[in-house]
Amino acid sequence: MKKVFLQKTLFSILLVLSCCVGFGQDIPVSKDLKVSILTCGLGNETYSYFGHTAIRVTDTTNHIDIVYNYGAFDFRTPNFVAKFAKGDLQYFVTAHAYVDFINDYNNEKRSVYEQELLIPINLKQELFSNLNRTLLSEDRYYTYKFIDKNCTSMVVDIINKTLKSNAIVKKGDTTITYRSILFPYFDRHFYEKLGTSIIFGTKVDQPGTKIFLPFELKNSLEQINFQNHPLTSKSKTILNFEKETPFSWWNNLYTYLFILAFVAVAKNKIVDKSYLFVLSLIGIFFIIVGFYSLHQELAMNYNVLLFSPFLLILILLSLIKNKKWTYRFAVLHLLFLVVYFLFMINKVHLLIVLPMIITSGIVLVRVALRNKKPIPIII
Repeated sequence: MKKVFLQKTLFSILLVLSCCVGFGQDIPVSKDLKVSILTCGLGNETYSYFGHTAIRVTDTTNHIDIVYNYGAFDFRTPNFVAKFAKGDLQYFVTAHAYVDFINDYNNEKRSVYEQELLIPINLKQELFSNLNRTLLSEDRYYTYKFIDKNCTSMVVDIINKTLKSNAIVKKGDTTITYRSILFPYFDRHFYEKLGTSIIFGTKVDQPGTKIFLPFELKNSLEQINFQNHPLTSKSKTILNFEKETPFSWWNNLYTYLFILAFVAVAKNKIVDKSYLFVLSLIGIFFIIVGFYSLHQELAMNYNVLLFSPFLLILILLSLIKNKKWTYRFAVLHLLFLVVYFLFMINKVHLLIVLPMIITSGIVLVRVALRNKKPIPIII
């Protein structure tokens, strides 16, 4: 109740102050005004795997201590899942009292780091005004994009806009792919790592030249100069927790290998058909979502070579006992697997899909042998 009251009070204060902005005046601040970037640690919920970025504005003279958060979304949005999948879900910026913001992360046991922007007071004032104008206008909403528009990239954009330059750019290795950057964030979340590995297409195999993750921004800020001096102060730790991932008896490599091993050694027609049926359904889903979704990361998904929708045709041919075409489709998909493996050789997710490639190969060879026309022996 206290938290809700504080947030409503804070929003009302900002709304009143915004009237000054509307008449061409800025919200009054003192020489004590400070603006800093908050980088929040990794969590165990899907939306928190990569951390979070926010902007903190403080002015001790005027008793201002606000955190601006570009990562807000509403689960109550009609057709939330469909909108998220399609890529037109609206995210928005919110403002919180700093004490509430930091208490939330303390309760979640997630670390928080702070880097103060070392920019002139007039630019701090302008950034503060830009944040408030955005907060109380239609610009507070934006269409979320996994790489191009998220809580981190939006922070980069508004700061660069205020500085009137592309001061904040990615530092470090810009040759490794987005997929390689993302991969370690799923450690100890095995099926999430597998799922993102196979659902993402060619976009995430491009060199990761953009800042799109919170700790990429944090690391880059440590190396950026502006007007011949560092853009930010050294990082200060506000909260420090070691990330703890709860043990899961099913969400791990061993259940994945056990299921695939069972399929490989079962030598059962029903098991083989069930396995291929599941792969075909996943492939059909990839095709549909690739055309339906506006998320460019889901387009051009070469993983359909492994999860081929045509496996469904193979199953139907087998059910109607058309041995000739069942054999041909089995051989065709074995060729798909060879092409897929060669294409995957330099990809970071090769090892995680390799057991599935091997299992699919074993199953398809069995199907081909069952339906291969016997060679007559002439005595």
